[in-house]
Parts: sequence; C-alpha cells; structure tokens
Amino acid sequence: MTVQIIIGDAREQLKGLSDCSVQTCVTSPPYFGLRDYGVDGQMGLEATPDEFVAGMVDLFREVRRVLRDDGTLWLNLGDSYAGSGRGIGDTKTSNKGNATSRDMHDRMVEAGSIGRFWVKPPQGLKQKDLIGIPWRVAFALQADGWYLRQDIIWSKPNPMPESVRDRCTKAHEYIFLLSKGPKYYYDQDAILEPVSPNTHARVSQDVINQVGSARAHAGGKTNGNMKAVVRNPKQAQPGSGIKNNSSFADAVCLPVSERNKRSVWTVATQPFKGAHFATFPPALIEPCILAGSPVGGMVLDPFGGAGTTGLVANRLGRNATLIELNPEYAEMARRRIRADLGRVESQMPDRHDDAGPLFGSVSA
Repeated sequence: MTVQIIIGDAREQLKGLSDCSVQTCVTSPPYFGLRDYGVDGQMGLEATPDEFVAGMVDLFREVRRVLRDDGTLWLNLGDSYAGSGRGIGDTKTSNKGNATSRDMHDRMVEAGSIGRFWVKPPQGLKQKDLIGIPWRVAFALQADGWYLRQDIIWSKPNPMPESVRDRCTKAHEYIFLLSKGPKYYYDQDAILEPVSPNTHARVSQDVINQVGSARAHAGGKTNGNMKAVVRNPKQAQPGSGIKNNSSFADAVCLPVSERNKRSVWTVATQPFKGAHFATFPPALIEPCILAGSPVGGMVLDPFGGAGTTGLVANRLGRNATLIELNPEYAEMARRRIRADLGRVESQMPDRHDDAGPLFGSVSA
C-alpha cells in the first residue's frame, strides 16, 4: 500500500487530484477560532463563523469532486464558545512552556474550553454562547449537495476537566457521515460490534407474562418466552404468511453474537508525544475506513496533521493521500508512518492471493 503526503494548502492541492479517484475521505479540520498553527493560509482563524463555514463548503466541494460516485465523507468537527474578551489560548501562550504545560493547553483547546478570544463575539453571538460549528457546517454541506446520512457521537471517557460551574463538562464531539450520492459504499459487516451481555437473556425472557405488562392476558394465549413464540407458527393468525418451517425457526433462534454498530462511539483520547496539537485516536477512525472503503481503496485526508489517517489506512491495507499545510507536521507524519510499517507487516496475516507487495512507498 502507498501513503502519499502532499505539502500545501488543501484548497489548492485538491485541484491536482483526478475526478472520482478517492473512495472515502476521513478528516478533522482545525477547530474554529481555537488555535494558531503558525502557518499562513491556515483555516480556522476566520473572523466569523460564517466565513469559516463558507471556507469549509468550498473545500469539501472539491473533495466531492475527487470522490467516486459511491464515495463517503467522515467529518469530525469540534465546537467552541464565543469568548469573554480574555483568555490564554492565543499564539503567544500556546507554543511556550514545557511539554507538560503545552500538552495541558492543547487538551484544553481540544475540549473547546479555551481558544482565540475576540474583543467581542462575532455578530449574532453573545458572550458564553456555544457557537454550534459542527451543525452549521453539516447543514451548509447538505445545502451544497451532500447527503447528510448520520451524526455519530464521539464519547470521550477521559475528557479534559473544565472549571465551569454553569454547564456540564464537555465530553463529546461529532463525526458526520456524508455521501456524494443516495447509494454509496458502506461495509456494514466490517464494523459489526458484539451484542450486549444481556441480549440472549432478554430474548429468552417471558415478556408476555411479566407482571405489569400491558400485553399480559389481553385476551390472547401466552406462549412463555420469546423463543417459544417464534417456534410455534401454529399460533399465527390466518393470512400472516407464517408457515411451519422448522429450518427457518431454527435460523431465527440461533444465538446472535454481533449487531449493527451503534451511533455512539466511546473512544478515549490519546496524546501523541510528537505533536503539540490534538490528533485522531486511531481507534476512532478505524470504523470509518473499514466501512467506507474496500481493501486496496483510496482514503483521503485534506488535513493530514500527524498522519493518523494515513497510518490507520496503511494498517488496514488501504492506500492514502494526505494533504498538510505545515511542512513540519508533514515530516512528522512521514516519520510516524514509516516507523509503523514494520509493526504493521508483522501483524498482517499471510495472504496467498496477493499478487504484489503489501506495501509501497511513503512519500512527502
């Protein structure tokens, strides 16, 4: 597999990619108004939320062009608050101090609790307002032609503590699943999850005769547990279409071990020592890549950062193209992915049907 890292502004570099050349895009743009990454042309430092949203629409319009007709976009977006006119989240503080203080700062930025503060909030916002950036962007993309298929909650069991006393500590972000068309590639089986421990007990319980059940003795015969109901087609009403088919009943009553993945993903944040900014936890984007692309497919991340999307894509046998504005981050991603290649090769199972080498080059 090959991971290509392109250095430059994603808005320009995307124009060099061919139409319909990417299977899925997995990315996390910069938070609005929260951090100056020290590079001219960066997104996230627009004067108003409307300008930020407009920039996102323009960029992802180009992403839609390079996606295959059955392609998808998995978009992680964090939110932020309208500032109070004072704070510690500007460039002067974010890049100073020891590693511990920088990590603390970046975790606070990730939580949305600090950031670049305005003298007064942009028009239409009040001090302390939650800006609502994720949904502003999602609805704008929908209006621009994307199919907004799902909002996924990234639940963080280890959120950054906040000193607020008038709201809950923020412990989630959004991942939006958007598609280029009404029908798209989505491998449901690749991301099935184990059923809950109580599933089999729930199926076997006597739901009809439970005390307090509205259905108990409501004029019909009770059949004990749910399996009995399924296995006794003689109790079916005329015209129901249920036949005495033992093989069907046996199949229906087989113990279920997996279920469709739910829309709340609990994934702990994982700091990356080489980067003084928030990075994707690999476990968060594995389902996106598994469901959104086949083995050998092309994955795109226009905000490459520390290269997590490329790293995970490579581990899963996919190709990847990353675009990163900051040359230092691009080099960090290149080193990180190269260092991971040996570990990936040792973990991949033997594939006798593979006609070529498992890995190609990593370029920047």
